[in-house]
Amino acid sequence: MDEQSQNAALTIHGQFIKDLSLEIPHAPEIFSEIKSAPKMDVHVDVKSEPKGNGMFTSQLDISMTGKVEDKTLFVLELSYMAFAEVKVPEEHLEPILMVELPRLIFPFARNVITHCLTEGGLPPFMLNPIDFGALYMARKQAMANKEKSN
Repeated sequence: MDEQSQNAALTIHGQFIKDLSLEIPHAPEIFSEIKSAPKMDVHVDVKSEPKGNGMFTSQLDISMTGKVEDKTLFVLELSYMAFAEVKVPEEHLEPILMVELPRLIFPFARNVITHCLTEGGLPPFMLNPIDFGALYMARKQAMANKEKSN
């Protein structure tokens, strides 16, 4: 291992699809009903877990539903994961795992989604970039509000 790798604060050792599902419940009839871009509903969640010796996983869970009129065109669910070594002070660990690492692997997860949809015979769809910092802050605020109400 070179000196730069040894001093790196974040080293991704692997990334992979943990789970992937695409359902097109009304196929093939629904394909003839697509006249415009489907209405999209996208949900994103980030999870992290320590694996020991400074190693962690970061998992992006992305679920998407496309609708044509009132019919479900497709449901796609992806869990995309990175396995990384993180060497930072404790106070920086959570933001690295919940913001920076997901930001780095997101383009790969987005590519999997786009490829899966087009291979499924659906119109190409490019998922917009996600502000993982805002997602992290919203989650922290929701947790703080929950603690206040208890």
